Amino acid sequence: MSSNDFSQFSLLDLFLQETENQTVVLTQGLLALERDPAAAETLEALMRAAHSLKGAARIVGLDAAVQVAHVMEDCFVAAQKGLILLGAGAIDVLLRSSDLFGRIAKTPTEEFAIWQNENAPEIEQMVASVNAIISGETPAETGSRPAPAPAETPKEPTPPLETAPKGDDRVLRVAATNLNRLLGLAGEALVESRWLSPYAESLLRLKRQQIKLSKTLETLREMLSGQKLNEASLARLTDAQQQAAACVLALSERHGELELFTRRSVSLSHRLNREVLASRMRPFADGIQGFQRMVRDLARQLGKEVELQIIGETTQVDRDVLERLEAPLGHLLRNAVDHGLEFPQERLEAGKPREGIVRMEARHVAGLLMIVIEDDGRGVSTEALRKAVVAKRLTTREVAESLSEEELLDFLFLPGFSMRDQVTEISGRGVGLDVVQNMVKAVGGSVRVSTRPGCGVRFALHLPLTLSVMRFLLVEVAGEPYALPLARITRTLQVTRGEIESLEGREHVPFEGQRVGLVSAAQIFGKTPLVTGEEISVVFLGERGKRFGVVVDRFLGERQLVVQPLDPRLGKIKDISAGALMPDGSPVLILDVDDMVRSVELLVSHGRLDRVQPAEVAQADRLRKRVLVVDDSLTVRELERKLIGNAGYEVEVAIDGMDGWNAVRTQAFDLVVTDIDMPRLDGIELVRLIKNDPRLKSIPVMIVSYKDRPEDRNRGLEAGADYYLTKGSFHDETLLNGVRDLIGAAEGSEEK
Repeated sequence: MSSNDFSQFSLLDLFLQETENQTVVLTQGLLALERDPAAAETLEALMRAAHSLKGAARIVGLDAAVQVAHVMEDCFVAAQKGLILLGAGAIDVLLRSSDLFGRIAKTPTEEFAIWQNENAPEIEQMVASVNAIISGETPAETGSRPAPAPAETPKEPTPPLETAPKGDDRVLRVAATNLNRLLGLAGEALVESRWLSPYAESLLRLKRQQIKLSKTLETLREMLSGQKLNEASLARLTDAQQQAAACVLALSERHGELELFTRRSVSLSHRLNREVLASRMRPFADGIQGFQRMVRDLARQLGKEVELQIIGETTQVDRDVLERLEAPLGHLLRNAVDHGLEFPQERLEAGKPREGIVRMEARHVAGLLMIVIEDDGRGVSTEALRKAVVAKRLTTREVAESLSEEELLDFLFLPGFSMRDQVTEISGRGVGLDVVQNMVKAVGGSVRVSTRPGCGVRFALHLPLTLSVMRFLLVEVAGEPYALPLARITRTLQVTRGEIESLEGREHVPFEGQRVGLVSAAQIFGKTPLVTGEEISVVFLGERGKRFGVVVDRFLGERQLVVQPLDPRLGKIKDISAGALMPDGSPVLILDVDDMVRSVELLVSHGRLDRVQPAEVAQADRLRKRVLVVDDSLTVRELERKLIGNAGYEVEVAIDGMDGWNAVRTQAFDLVVTDIDMPRLDGIELVRLIKNDPRLKSIPVMIVSYKDRPEDRNRGLEAGADYYLTKGSFHDETLLNGVRDLIGAAEGSEEK
């Protein structure tokens, strides 16, 4: 159907479509008029919108709509003539009148008569209110009249009729599933088009070999032409040289044709993919049309003065992403107005303008969609947040005091968390920011918050441009490629073996001022790692406080891939979210970052984390004598680890007897140094377990304890300990001498 052919629509259908379009014009115009009441162009547009609605309503016989549109038109004409000035109170009335048309557009056609009768008193009051504005009896700016409740954001307004494409352009309705399928096929076509490139390169190499062969045959024929060869042999050699030359010529012609076809195929596939992808994209403005009204009404309801600044309205966003943004952005804007911005008098006392600013910006950054919402309000008090976290028993006072600002702000995203003491209609239940974080994670993005006390709060959402084609980091694990969503990666690093530290029985690396635990991706997937060499490839995932480094075999580079959902019959596959096709057509699995975080937490809780050192490094370590230090005191444990480690031994630590028992059963040690008094399993029981195990009883055990009574010493030696040393009396050399007595000097030491 052509864009200017509406013969298949009924008059009522046309009216409803026009009502929806003109309601958007009225709302946006009234909000603009509130900031500039004398704007001639805005008044002209409002008058035309009301006039169009009046004519359309008269044609379909909706008398109530005719009455409201007529008085609105008269009001705008009076404002154009300078007879009245439309203040905030008048705008309230006119916005409610505009809302009436929105309700009309949503009313089923068969219920129009009933709706008109039921709402007749409201319509009469509305007409009287607008007439009061025209006569100069403008409602007060504030006072006993309640401000309007925040309006709902429209889901997806229909494009205005007058902006429909002209000429031969066509407007078609296409189901989202069909468009997704078309986009998937376009992505496959793009991948398939690259299959010819390796073949063309192979053909080029063959051409080079044929040229070399032709030259070799020519040289050989010249060398043998003076020799006494029979004519038949020389003829065969000449014929071979001529055939090689002909083959080279044919390859040259065919290679040029194949190369041209390859370029055209790739170019065509790229264009097809871009065009199909563009058909899914919509300007950011399409998803935020109701936010200006919402912010304005909410500010009026709270008695605040707020300006919403929107930047990047033309930024292209995937339709699916845009639809999911409505609720999260609405929460962030309401929080900014309600929590962030001060009342006018407070702002004046703080040296700020009466009117607060809320800024929303959308732009493309490094292949991602970035949406920023920030305000110039009071900001978040980190001390008040720290007290709230402790008061809600989310952590202890000691831990709260040690948390950084970024770690504290993460508590804002917890379900049910709120710094408000009282629940209001607008906020206080703590159901806002967790909705934001859940939506962002659901589409493979991330959200970060920062604050400056007295200057405001800033939320930055990093989202994929589209859910169908995304950018990934390709990594190799146990010889297989995997894809990680680029938006979920904090950072990638090449870490040397010397940077890895062992603490609390786990391996860590320093990152952004904190120790981040390492875990092998191969262990998560139940595979054998293939990493070798001095450097280790690490991908940092997770939020601060739950961050960890995933060790992969190597980085394969960054790619833009077409996301392919897995067959639903497979169900949820652990640590995997979807699949994709590599440029060469081979499949690759896309990793589920949130699922991986849960898998790592499960490994940590069960104490099953393996070492992440490369294969040859682990082999070299096994050549050194290994000592296990078991002590529940971090200070003592680290002191003993450093003393023994500095003497040339390889040292592992365990935080209590149970942790030590698990370690000694799963790893090879030459000596165990243990305390006695420890939770879960004390040192005496640990010694008995080791000495009663046929595989472990040959391992020497040294007890280092504060208990220095003869009975304590006898108890330890009776359990099977090979050496007993008291902490109160030993010095550096005392401990090291005991270690050397039991297992000898460390490898490479001058002492024998």
